[in-house]
Parts: sequence; structure tokens; C-alpha cells
Amino acid sequence: MELQFPIAEPDEAALEKGRLLFAGETDFLKGVVAMDGMPPDDRLEICFAGRSNVGKSTLINALTGRKALARASNTPGRTQEINFFTCADSHYVVDLPGYGFAKAPVKTVEKWQRLLKAYLSGRATLRRAFVLIDSRHGIKDVDEEIMTLLDKSAVTFQIVMTKADKVKENEREKVIAQVRSKVSKHPAAYPEMIVTSSEKGWGIDVLRAVIATLV
Repeated sequence: MELQFPIAEPDEAALEKGRLLFAGETDFLKGVVAMDGMPPDDRLEICFAGRSNVGKSTLINALTGRKALARASNTPGRTQEINFFTCADSHYVVDLPGYGFAKAPVKTVEKWQRLLKAYLSGRATLRRAFVLIDSRHGIKDVDEEIMTLLDKSAVTFQIVMTKADKVKENEREKVIAQVRSKVSKHPAAYPEMIVTSSEKGWGIDVLRAVIATLV
């Protein structure tokens, strides 16, 4: 039986297109705390969503080759805004607040969640959401909630496995199988997964290539 949601394997031309796309400058534009603070929707954008401490900021830094572009922290819930970055004058890369556990007051967390949902359901230029899943833990209920929201909003999303170097290969395959099973039930899911390790550089070129096909 053919496995659902195979690991993405771009060809050489796509890999080169991705390399060139991120060879230029990627700059921080602004942090947004309310929908009325969004930049003009004058270009396509892709966003990164995931549980707190899944490694979004670290992945964006690896993707862009800028070590301190997105603020990374070992403290879950540090990213409190929707952070917009300009890339190649052609699109926005967007870092969303981590959902789920966060070391912050309940009212603050609720505000983040409302902003996150408003963005995902109301941003017309959003081309694809990359939903990050920790390779050590797989999909949890809070991930299901976000994927269901993306289904309802008709926003295509693609699974990116993070921290793949943190688990042994046989355990990683078990988690990937769990993710395949869960995500196959979501109609908005793009039918390929990307497996990454920001620390080892695994899959970063693949992610760049996938983004290049969108812009």
C-alpha cells in the first residue's frame, strides 16, 4: 500500500530556484498585535504556525540564513506578535505566535489565539500555511484545532516536521506514520510532508524549493 503524504523531494531545478530565492535579503518588517496593523496585502505570503517551542523562529532563521532574524527562545510563548518579514521584494514570510502552552497570563494567551485565528481565516493573500510538528511528539489536539480552522478557512497547509535529529530513525518513522494518519483526514492539507532539522540543516533546501514554487 502506497504511503500517504510522502516526503517532498524537489528536483534540482526547484532546489536551485529555492536557493536563489533566499540568497537575497530577508528583512524584518513589523510585528502586528491586531488585524488593523497588518501590512498591505499587496503580495503573496506564506506563514509558519506551530505549538509553542516547536522551533518556528529557529527554522525561519535557518531558512533565510540569518541567525538572529527571528527571535528564538527556549521559553515557550515568547513570540507574542505576528511577525512579518519581506523576502526578495516578492512575498512575506510570516511567523505566527505559538499556540498551545505559553508562559503568559491567560488573558494574554487568549488574545494571541484570537489574533492567530483572525489572521488564518481572514488574510486573502495567504498562499500556504506551514504547520510545524515536533518530531518527538507528533500531532496533538491543539494541532488538530489549527488544521481544522485551516480546513474551514480553505487555506492550504503543509506539514513540516521539526527537530528530526532529536529522535532515532525508527522512532521518527513511528511519529511520521502518526502524522500521516492524522493529517490525511484534513481536506486542506497539501499531500507532501517536509522533514527538517534546523540544527543539522536537514530539509532546509527542500523547504526553500517548496516556497519558491509558490511565489
